[in-house]
Amino acid sequence: MFKPVSLFVGLRYTGARARNSFISVITLISALGLMLGVAVLITVLSVMNGFERELQTRILGMVTHVSLYGREPVQDWQALAAEVERHPLVEAAAPFVELQGMLSHGGQVAGLMVNGIEPEPERKVSIVGEHIWAGDLDSLEAGSFNMVLGYGLARKLGVDIGDRVVLVLPEASLSPAGVTPRFRRFEVTGIFRVRAEVDSLLAYVHVDDAARLARQGGTVEGVRLRIRDLFAAQRVAWELQQGMGRAYYTSDWTRSHGNLFQAIRMEKTMMTLLLSFIVAVAAFNIVSSQVMLVTEKRANIAVLRTLGASPGTIMRIFMVQGTLIGFAGTAAGVGLGVLMSTYVPDVGAWIERTFNATMFDAYFVNYLPSELQWGDVGVIASIAMLISFSATLYPSWRASRVEPAEALRYE
Repeated sequence: MFKPVSLFVGLRYTGARARNSFISVITLISALGLMLGVAVLITVLSVMNGFERELQTRILGMVTHVSLYGREPVQDWQALAAEVERHPLVEAAAPFVELQGMLSHGGQVAGLMVNGIEPEPERKVSIVGEHIWAGDLDSLEAGSFNMVLGYGLARKLGVDIGDRVVLVLPEASLSPAGVTPRFRRFEVTGIFRVRAEVDSLLAYVHVDDAARLARQGGTVEGVRLRIRDLFAAQRVAWELQQGMGRAYYTSDWTRSHGNLFQAIRMEKTMMTLLLSFIVAVAAFNIVSSQVMLVTEKRANIAVLRTLGASPGTIMRIFMVQGTLIGFAGTAAGVGLGVLMSTYVPDVGAWIERTFNATMFDAYFVNYLPSELQWGDVGVIASIAMLISFSATLYPSWRASRVEPAEALRYE
């Protein structure tokens, strides 16, 4: 695209000091603005990628992909699990009983969701077994009335391994003293920590203990399914619903967390669009600096024209200069953006420790995640270079239209 003469002259004068220092300042600001725009865009997209990754791995690792509920308590969950596992997209199934209530200890009270599980099958459908912070998930045995609860719940209630907590269920029972809430004492034998909102909302007990509390006597509500493709959850749920008949109904993660996932996708798109304007502003600075440079170099352009340079050669010379400014700003921005994306979780953690602040507890994860995707870096760098190159076209065209006689008249 660029001939050797155009490259040589363009490279020779790109770093040369302009007679008007204001032009040099504008050129530097253009490169810095482009660097800032590219770096911020890479960092923000990396953070959004991190939130999306955490949603898929941590949140959806704890939340059921697909749940199959029986309209009546399920007597033989093993047979039901074997039947649904014949679906090509179903990887594993595990029984569950769900309860809602309040947990009490030492005058502290917290609302929670209690999942009754079988530890071994649960490991196949959930990541809870990989995130046991203290104790053991296998301590949940039938009739033991042991409990594994989230790290956030444990901190709120001030409990540790071996402490006893009281689970209060909203269902009231009639006694000689009148209507009293149902409650049961549990021993804390495990604490899990996935660094997400479920740490403060969820606890596990053995499925038989949960069934006794729910007065279901050895039955379960249904089975939880882990599927190979998260985004096929709705289709799998529909196919199972059709295949299992009216005795069962299904639910999937898109009903509970689908809006959150879509919100992250939309925010990522909107942030990309909005932050791209920073790159566009930097490109306008390239236009202005190149236009001023063309005005300053009119005499030099005229000399080149009289020596035989064609308008196309002049245009390519200034295109080389503008493109190099864009390349320098983009390259510096990519380097800074990769550095920021790599260390932004550590920076967020340092700020929280230094100022004793909890900036991210309002989100579904309690820290600042980041995932650098080189595909995003390549797209951002390509767009920045394209915008920078486009910004050189008008000033270069103006340079090619300079008439030698008119430019040298007053020299």
